[in-house]
Amino acid sequence: MNKEIILNFIKRNVIQIIISIAFIIIAVALVTPLFNSKKVYVGLDQVAIRSSASRTSKKIGVLDQYQSVSVLSETNNWYRIRYDDSKIGWIPSWITNRSFAKGQKQTPLSESIIVIDPGHGGTDSGALGIDQSHEEKNYTLKTSKAIETKLDQAGAKVIMTRNNDSFVDLAPRPQIANKSNADAFISIHYDSSDTNNSGTGDTTYYYHNNGSIQLAQAINKQLINYIPLYNRGVKFANYQVLRDNKRPAILIEGGYINTDSDFKVLSSSSYPKKVSTAVYKGLTNFLTNN
Repeated sequence: MNKEIILNFIKRNVIQIIISIAFIIIAVALVTPLFNSKKVYVGLDQVAIRSSASRTSKKIGVLDQYQSVSVLSETNNWYRIRYDDSKIGWIPSWITNRSFAKGQKQTPLSESIIVIDPGHGGTDSGALGIDQSHEEKNYTLKTSKAIETKLDQAGAKVIMTRNNDSFVDLAPRPQIANKSNADAFISIHYDSSDTNNSGTGDTTYYYHNNGSIQLAQAINKQLINYIPLYNRGVKFANYQVLRDNKRPAILIEGGYINTDSDFKVLSSSSYPKKVSTAVYKGLTNFLTNN
């Protein structure tokens, strides 16, 4: 076949040829991930398959505990999966390829990203106790780690603004929540007064009316149930970690570190576990209704 015949054929059928090439490119793009995808299993039972990468998007299917699926892509810590041979949906990546209790079901919390912010750290000691060897930064970290463990066991993806005695400036802390599109941000602190033994109680603060008030109310209600301190209620505060936060965000002042009676409670071995239970239950109620 000479070149002139080929060129004439192309000229007469140029539109059809372009359409055919485009169809082949699209088909290859769609089919290739199906063959290159990796397999993962879900650790929880009754895992919702969502229509998009969000816990609030439409539920389009369900996976049983330990069921395997193919991962096609990942966006914002969510996997785009293929299931039942040809169906496509989204699940949280953090509940895959890990073990939970047999029969443990997915909850709104296990579809959520939670940022826990242990106040102060490193060169920033925070408030000091009457015995000034007692630094706020150590107690905020201890309590935050207990919360991290509790939420992780429930299936949530937990992001800590610090995991050790390191300094983290204020500005990056809320940005961690903003960038991860967190479902909640919880900052842990301990209060102090100008005069020793003159303040008492725990307080829950918020800044924005973007779900933060409801989050504060839900968790503060549980703090009343679990923490044996005078509860000072839910209050507005212009703190940077709250003000710069675009996600539902609260700050808990868990008692006065320079008041003997409060310090006895907040420094006890049982206190971090009580706070973690209160936060877990409060978050569960908040996420179920929001």
